[in-house]
Amino acid sequence: MTAVGDPGPAAPGRPGGLALLVVVSYGSAALVEANLGAMTLPGGVEVVVVDCFSTPRERTAVARLAARHGWRAVLLEDNRGFGGGVNAGAALAAELGADVIATLNPDATIDAEALTLLVTHARTHPGAIASPRIVGSAGEVWFAGADLYLDDGSTAGARRRDDLAGRPRRPWATGACLALSADLWDRLGGFDERYFLYWEDIDLSHRALDLGATLDLLEAANAVHDEGQTHGRQAGDRAKTPLYYRYNIRNRLLYAALHLDDVGQRRWLRSAPRVPNGVL
Repeated sequence: MTAVGDPGPAAPGRPGGLALLVVVSYGSAALVEANLGAMTLPGGVEVVVVDCFSTPRERTAVARLAARHGWRAVLLEDNRGFGGGVNAGAALAAELGADVIATLNPDATIDAEALTLLVTHARTHPGAIASPRIVGSAGEVWFAGADLYLDDGSTAGARRRDDLAGRPRRPWATGACLALSADLWDRLGGFDERYFLYWEDIDLSHRALDLGATLDLLEAANAVHDEGQTHGRQAGDRAKTPLYYRYNIRNRLLYAALHLDDVGQRRWLRSAPRVPNGVL
């Protein structure tokens, strides 16, 4: 991931373009209201909230929130997971004439200035996926670039590159908050819905790099991600749900099957007992 401190002068782009901010909710209407509802959005940004069906009550709550705040709502009849939810929201891009697609978790916030930096970068660098620096609710760094290590399928923050030097790696951008041009999104075909939850952003980053795209970290843009809200944790509690562990472990091997050769797949299989234990 390339760190970018200053987006520089605006390149020729689409004046007055439209950015689509997609937020996926699964039983998270209260989080969406508390976080997205409190945000001030820059001009030229439309919000799409996608309800991955959990209960009729939640679907009604999302619809009411969208009507109250002037957002668009996509109310799915089933739960398609994070990637499928984003894909459903982003499908509106062509209909609305959006030239930038951005994502934001329901337990995350970003201010208007930082979101403007992301959208502008994606618009003026159509071959890039732009990410903010993301901190937790206590100010700790949650994301400032990340790497997938190809020798065993483990992941680590970019700040650990010196410690892990010499190991083959590929950078990746988190789906918790990112922005890219609608053109690049179309070329990628969106998220691969086979992942359902977790690793879909690592897969998207892999395919973007294969297309010659760049992953750009905007040092001047900051977002806040209170991950514990969606996992139901108390402050200081690092435990997550069984669903998290299941899909994180499963999708590591799915990624290997889709992107590694036979030698790489066997290597990841041999490390399967060790790496998931690290996740746990």
